Amino acid sequence: MLKVLSLNKTNFSAAPPAQPARKVSDTSNPADKNPVSKTGERLKLAKAAFLAGLGFGVKMLAEIFDSEFMVEHLEKRGRKIANKNYKNASKHKREWMTVLSTLGLAGIFVGGCAFLYTLFKTPKIMYEGKVNAFTKGRDMDIYIKGNTIEKNLLTQMNDKAKNADDGEKQKLKEQYMKMQMAKNQLPAFMK
Repeated sequence: MLKVLSLNKTNFSAAPPAQPARKVSDTSNPADKNPVSKTGERLKLAKAAFLAGLGFGVKMLAEIFDSEFMVEHLEKRGRKIANKNYKNASKHKREWMTVLSTLGLAGIFVGGCAFLYTLFKTPKIMYEGKVNAFTKGRDMDIYIKGNTIEKNLLTQMNDKAKNADDGEKQKLKEQYMKMQMAKNQLPAFMK
């Protein structure tokens, strides 16, 4: 027997189900938020990979230009571009445009090598960005929570010191010195 299904309650969306919003306390300080993000870590790694790619491109350009043939070929291309675009210019200006066109062609080669190098490094960048963000984020969370606890303890000690006699003030002073000796240290990546 054929069964009719009710489609009114079925969700055909490809989006994941909505997550309930996190509760943020009203006393949260913007300085207490973790500044480490996956995007920032990935951006640092991508920038480093692109700079390494530029170095790789310059090295490849130097290897290719070992022979005089490639230098002459690149200069010929630069001269062709300059003569085509600056037909009515003076000879001096065309020579400058030849040099600039040649340098532009070399720059395009180096930039292309850097782009390809970065493109091949992308999976590694994505993975290492997640790992770095996780470890740095965890260290930063511990540091922020330690600072919050320390701030609360110092506030409590200050409130007690306002209404304390000499003996209690001496005891609070000793506790304060102990807290200063056990001061919260910066995470290793921030040093």
